[in-house]
Amino acid sequence: MAVPPSALIDFRAPCAGCEPLRAAFGAPREALVARRLADVPPVLLEAEARARDGAWCVGFLQYEAAGAFDAAQRTHTAQADGAALARFLVYDAPLPEPEASLAWEAGLSHAAHVDWHGNPQRPAFDAAIARIHAAISAGELYQANFTAQAQGRLYGEPLALFDAMRRAQPHAYAAYIAGGDVAETVLSVSPELFFDWRDGRLLTSPMKGTAPRGADAAQDAMARARLLASGKERAENVMIVDLLRNDLSRVAEHFSVQVRRLFHTEAWPTVWQLSSEIECRTRAGVGLADVFRALFPSGSVTGAPKVQAMRMIHALEPAARGVYCGAVGVIRPGGAATFNVPIRTLSLRGKQVCCGVGSGITADADAGEEWQEWRHKRAFAVRASQPFELLETLRLSGGRVADAAPHLARMAGAAAHFGFAFDKARADAALHEIAQQHPLGDWRARLLCDRWGAVRAQVFPLEPHPQSVLVQLAGMPVEGCDGEFFRFKTTRRTHYEVHAPGRPAVFDTLLWNDRGELTEFTRGSLALNIDGEWLTPALHCGLLPGIARARLLAEGRLREAVLSRSDLARAQGIAFVNSLRGWLDAKLADAHA
Repeated sequence: MAVPPSALIDFRAPCAGCEPLRAAFGAPREALVARRLADVPPVLLEAEARARDGAWCVGFLQYEAAGAFDAAQRTHTAQADGAALARFLVYDAPLPEPEASLAWEAGLSHAAHVDWHGNPQRPAFDAAIARIHAAISAGELYQANFTAQAQGRLYGEPLALFDAMRRAQPHAYAAYIAGGDVAETVLSVSPELFFDWRDGRLLTSPMKGTAPRGADAAQDAMARARLLASGKERAENVMIVDLLRNDLSRVAEHFSVQVRRLFHTEAWPTVWQLSSEIECRTRAGVGLADVFRALFPSGSVTGAPKVQAMRMIHALEPAARGVYCGAVGVIRPGGAATFNVPIRTLSLRGKQVCCGVGSGITADADAGEEWQEWRHKRAFAVRASQPFELLETLRLSGGRVADAAPHLARMAGAAAHFGFAFDKARADAALHEIAQQHPLGDWRARLLCDRWGAVRAQVFPLEPHPQSVLVQLAGMPVEGCDGEFFRFKTTRRTHYEVHAPGRPAVFDTLLWNDRGELTEFTRGSLALNIDGEWLTPALHCGLLPGIARARLLAEGRLREAVLSRSDLARAQGIAFVNSLRGWLDAKLADAHA
């Protein structure tokens, strides 16, 4: 049986001409730990010295280590008594193959999930944004990066959770650093490069500017275009670029600081992000501790000016950030160092999990939009927190599976989005087998695919239903219906199940979003007859692209439109539509019945 690794690194290439780094490490030969601010620079000096002597050093700095480099950079004290402000594990070499492959695969053998609690609350969030706006208006600062943390409990192993996180946030600067029995375990899948320093070239790539991904290719392109055109998002990015240019100049050769790339859009599973690249040549005699003294913490997680922004952060945030917003990385033999900015990062003490999320607040930041940005950024943790399978529900009648091709195409699209393996031939075979086994009658078939590509089919009797059904309107809006678990069909359906009808006579519940727009039923698509034309909600309102809905749109029997709750009163007809039951006329139940 493979021994679990103590550290894993899966860093994408930080620049053109650089190679990605993927390495697994066994037991470290030593650990370099700083528990006091005064010990942080010496630990960095020791780690750099070990690397120059041929060792690999993998480790992190907490955000609260900032005071070690500049006493004016105010932070809370560390999260726990005796917590490491900096910790580096020292190795002679990464594990060789096949031990390395076994170490990476160790996280695949068990599932893990997190029960979250203590999430950020909207009233406190709005109050904090108002205070930041007041400080900006008073000329105290230009931008502050405000964050909050959610708590949770892990069921399963940290390595399995890290594997799920990598799948939820692929192609990142991913790092797993085990903590043992008492130390903090770090699980980071950050998309943001803090710095890459090698051969005298120092590169940093701040991420500032965020937009949610679109529901389809056209909407996704529009979301990217809106991000690029947003004055607010571009201003946020430029402020941090200017801050980092100044920070780099503290260790740079004269006239070597340059902005290599500005406003580069990067597509991540749940968001578009704007990033820029700034680089310089470092002066002779500059060491790793000097680089940290100049740059840490990254301006992208503080704001500008940095000292004033950190004072505002200290006043608004009630507790330490910990590894979140600090630095996580690796120092290679010879001294080349690559560190991420640990956003999209979880930290564990025992089974207690902490997840931070935040955004840069400028003068024209809107509290509602920033709150939605937080939700989109935290989607990586939501996706990784609970195992799920891809799901398609199909009608099996007289030994024939209806609409098999579009259902399999939709499952293939979901597999591509979530990074699941998918074999269409295997799925075809599973459907063919159940069709042969059930040559007579009507059945409800469920096709499921797990992340490794294993496919299974289930068959249940299809209960008879009337041609006209009673439906109800949800009593509250559905939050997050533009998220991926609405756009793709999976076994994670809690967001639907909470709206399940409580009365036996009611067939299903009609949902609506926080803008008052109708979206879908929990088990099917909506059609409304308005002025003699059948309309269905547009995908960007937040709904699953139903198979029957798509067919009716293609046939011209339905047209997409933005429909509001008020449209229900003037509708000449309501219909429930899905590929399992077809078209069912519907009547809206009296909310007071």
